[in-house]
Amino acid sequence: MTFKPLGKRVLLERVEEATTTATGIIIPDNAKEKPLSGIVRAVSPKVEEKGLVKVGDKVVFGKYAGTELTLDGKTYLVMNLDDLLGIL
Repeated sequence: MTFKPLGKRVLLERVEEATTTATGIIIPDNAKEKPLSGIVRAVSPKVEEKGLVKVGDKVVFGKYAGTELTLDGKTYLVMNLDDLLGIL
């Protein structure tokens, strides 16, 4: 992958959530919501300079934040640093 975000942006890979509940009920694909957490895969020079988020951090973001992007057959999210809610 050779993608470098610009401005104050980060590239995230969504973390898939469990397909069953704590009681063992299987959640069908059409009832699942998109995950609201992900792993940082790339950061822009401005974000790297501030040192708030680094590659490999697991972060939480808003439900409608970011823009989907497909690279090498995988789907990623590009979003502004301000759209991140926190680090897990």
